[in-house]
Amino acid sequence: MNWPALTVFVVLFIFVTVLGFWAARWRAGDLTQLHEWGLGGRRFGTFVTWFLLGGDLYTAYTFIAVPALVYGAGALGFFAVPYTILIYPLLYMIFPRLWTLAHKHGYVTSSDVVLGRYGNKWLALAVGVTGIVATMPYIALQLVGMQVVIGAMGIAGDGLIGDLPLIIAFVILAAFTYTSGLRAPAMIAVVKDMLIYLVVIAVTVFVPLKLGGFGPIFSAVPAAKLTLAAPVGDSYGLYSTYATLALGSALALFLYPHSLTAILSSSSPGAIRRNAALLPAYSMVLGLLALLGFMAVALHVGTDPAFADGFKRYGNNFAVPALILAVFPAWFAGVAFAAIAIGALVPSAIMSIACANIVSRTIYRGFLAPQATSAQESAVAKIASLVVKLGALVFIIFVPVPYALQFQLLGGLWMIQVLPSVIMGLYFRMLNGWALLAGWAVGTCLGTWMASTTSFKAAVFTLSFMGISFPGYIALWALAANIVVSVVLSLVLKPFVAAAPVLAD
Repeated sequence: MNWPALTVFVVLFIFVTVLGFWAARWRAGDLTQLHEWGLGGRRFGTFVTWFLLGGDLYTAYTFIAVPALVYGAGALGFFAVPYTILIYPLLYMIFPRLWTLAHKHGYVTSSDVVLGRYGNKWLALAVGVTGIVATMPYIALQLVGMQVVIGAMGIAGDGLIGDLPLIIAFVILAAFTYTSGLRAPAMIAVVKDMLIYLVVIAVTVFVPLKLGGFGPIFSAVPAAKLTLAAPVGDSYGLYSTYATLALGSALALFLYPHSLTAILSSSSPGAIRRNAALLPAYSMVLGLLALLGFMAVALHVGTDPAFADGFKRYGNNFAVPALILAVFPAWFAGVAFAAIAIGALVPSAIMSIACANIVSRTIYRGFLAPQATSAQESAVAKIASLVVKLGALVFIIFVPVPYALQFQLLGGLWMIQVLPSVIMGLYFRMLNGWALLAGWAVGTCLGTWMASTTSFKAAVFTLSFMGISFPGYIALWALAANIVVSVVLSLVLKPFVAAAPVLAD
């Protein structure tokens, strides 16, 4: 048991817990109203939105998984850096328009936007359910990051004893999310991001000093891991894989309910545009974070007997905790591990709130109780947020981590299939709701089939055209089919079914 690290970890965790409960009084509003509980009253300015989006997008699992991928696969793991750069022009150009539409008509979720544009409640339901199903394994994977750092401090085991820290953490999370709504993760995100910046900067300064600079670090990495392997024969190989992974991931990220919830909680379109200019600072940190994988290789933590049990239990996900334990004193390891654990709480809270908003507005009010009041909506959302967290906790306790990763793979390729309904609908009035529903079904089924050909273990499917092979991200191939079906079927249905939006801009 690493008592110094554990002590610091517990102190910081208690601090953010108190902060989470106190957040209900911050910018106080009527939390019986769904937009107050689930969107913070749409009053977050540039500063808070920056931390909220950063806490939302750069999660505990990002902190663990990106360096782990670089540690194991090398340069391919850096695809996460360009993809986070690609998303910010999209944020600047598209989402202020979406915010304006949502603010004008009181929309809380992307399903609301779709229903308002097309008047098709089944399409809205498809978009909402896709968001919930895609987000659930995302929440579960935050627990993976928390599990790893808790295990690194010596708290590991099988059965209830091993899972007890996770259960305690998520009971606390459920409690302050229920009472404070989106205000809690917004406030905690400030602490979390400051800690993450501190840890990443410290690691990228002190590890090179310990090893004699970045030259020895890169020299210690096998040459095959430093660059992408050149294509062989008539295949674009890892080049097309890297490019499509980056593009597809960028297109999908802001479609997730938690990302959109953070955007809709902003106070104005200007706050969103300013964040599009400021958020690339996180991409710089992500690039440094990815380098931690190479630093772990250079320090040979995988062959250190002191970390053998950690790697056996958690695989390459243990690379970052092992790196921190190998370089820093125990008290600083506690700070780093607390940053990662808090980095699990913030996105998990936002994700559960986003899913709860969908359950309340799209399913409860849309199908079960059309006359429900805002107070009833809020009450249902609070209960739904508890159920979502419980589901994620059960998922990670009883489902092996490889299966959770497979579900996350599927979640990404399913989530991108709502892009035509949510984004294209903002610009093209000729699209038809039923055509979009058909396109969503085709894209979802095709993407799932492609993933099944890899036994749900890879995100890449190879297409061949005129003798040339294009390995690429499954989600992007499925999205292309989705768009074709949506557009063609909209043209076919145009003479028979009105495609005009129900509500104007």
